[in-house]
Amino acid sequence: MQERNAHSPMRLRTVFISDIHLGFKGCSAEWLLDFLHIVETDTLILVGDIIDVWSMQKNMFWPQSHNNVLRTILGKAKRGTKVIFVPGNHDEVFREFDGAVFGNLEIHREYIHEGADGRRMLVLHGDEFDSVVKCSPWLAKLGSNIYDILLAANPYINWFRRKLNLPHWSLSMYLKHKAKTAVQYIGSFEDAVAQAARKRGVDTVVCGHIHHAEIRDIDGIRYCNDGDWVESCTSLVEDMSGQLRLIDWPKVREQAQPAPLPLPVGQAA
Repeated sequence: MQERNAHSPMRLRTVFISDIHLGFKGCSAEWLLDFLHIVETDTLILVGDIIDVWSMQKNMFWPQSHNNVLRTILGKAKRGTKVIFVPGNHDEVFREFDGAVFGNLEIHREYIHEGADGRRMLVLHGDEFDSVVKCSPWLAKLGSNIYDILLAANPYINWFRRKLNLPHWSLSMYLKHKAKTAVQYIGSFEDAVAQAARKRGVDTVVCGHIHHAEIRDIDGIRYCNDGDWVESCTSLVEDMSGQLRLIDWPKVREQAQPAPLPLPVGQAA
């Protein structure tokens, strides 16, 4: 399936998005709203860290665009889209509602999604496979503070880049991919998630958490990470035939030459 025009409706069977981090200044809410307004989907699966409770505990931040994201998601549920919410570590307070059903919105600690081709997919956020978060929560939060500074700079960097007609780019992602230990960590994380899928008797797993969009086979397990809406602004999607692929929304928008791109929150044109 091809996106002929970023203004045309994009019909999909399932959309997986994670790591939106609403309530955090680095959240790319405008990009996500643009995507959600164009996408039409039977099922929308929220793969954790939708609301950044950690960030809001340190600094309350909730602009109208973040409120609009929630309203748009709930609006889709009201109009018939099945919405599955799998909480992550940043919004783990919602995990106590595991199994709750509110109309077309369901909350699950983990979820098994059946694809159009009959494929059973394990959906989880993935933080339980992060050895730093699991063993040293205080260290994870220290690292999160440093990471947050880099993430918060991304919208402003990209605003200047757009003024120079340069493509979307992430400082935090660039530094993360340059760091050898970070690359090794991503590989170890992916292997651990794939092993969990094998133990649960499925051949596909969908997760988020590490802000690194990827589809690859790991010893017979299809590993899918839908990325994030802070750095890369990516989503994993399933078309009507059951095929999975990643959508890099900034690239789609740049290729389609759409209306003016979103500005950082609070930035005047």
